Formats: sequence, structure tokens, C-alpha cells
Amino acid sequence: MSGYWSEIITGGKSLVTGMMITAREFFKPVVTEQYPWEVPTMTPKFRGHIELIGNEETGAPNCIACGMCQRACPSGCITLSSKKNENGKGKVLTSYVLDFTKCSLCGSCVESCNFNALRYSMVYNLASFDKNDFIIDLMKRLEDQNICKR
Repeated sequence: MSGYWSEIITGGKSLVTGMMITAREFFKPVVTEQYPWEVPTMTPKFRGHIELIGNEETGAPNCIACGMCQRACPSGCITLSSKKNENGKGKVLTSYVLDFTKCSLCGSCVESCNFNALRYSMVYNLASFDKNDFIIDLMKRLEDQNICKR
């Protein structure tokens, strides 16, 4: 019988403690964002999917198609292809595809790139029911961004 009363007293203390916390928080300002109408500001260290960085003058990607990002990726989510440069030595990037369904956002690709060709994007609103929406052609995204800047 004493266990019965001790549980009631313990439960009452717990209830009063919870109500005190609720009363204290009730009078603080609201921090909820009304998401579709208010766009959240992303912090500088936000890690979205990767994206190619284009040259400021030409708009062409800084990537020289060395493949270091592809080799550094533990998930195997990066596929790139290139062709031989017609003007001289080196290669020209022809396609760069990211399978974001496999990406673990580890950052190995960004860290392994020595040519300032990759960075994290600030895109946060990626939601879809179709898996193919997460296979991203980064060359096409870079071209679209360069068209929007003009």
C-alpha cells in the first residue's frame, strides 16, 4: 500500500515540474518559422549536395576531370566523364552526375578537390517521391546558373 502512495506523490511532483516548465516557456517569444511563407536563412556551414564551381569569366567549370572526387567518394555516387582537350594537353569535363540517393554527405569529394571545383550547395528543399529526381546532372545545373546570372 505504501508503494501506491509513493507513486502518486512521485507522479504529482513530476506533473508539477512539467507544468512549471510549460508555464515558464509559455511567456518566451515564439521561434517557429512559418516555413512555406518565410524562407529560412541557411548557415554558412550548411552541407547540401555538392555542386560545381564555375569560372567567373567564362562560366566553364573549374574541374579538370582528374577524377579525385570520384575515387575519394566512399559511396560511389559520383560519375564523371571527359574528353581530350582539342586545344592542347589535358581533358575537358563533359558530364558530371551525382546520385544523391547514395551520397552520405561525408565531404571527401570536396576535400580531395585541389582545383576549387566543388562546394556544398545551399539547396535544402529536396523532397520528391521519384528517385530519379535525386540523380543530379551538375554540368546542367552549372549551365542553368550561368544563364540566370546573365
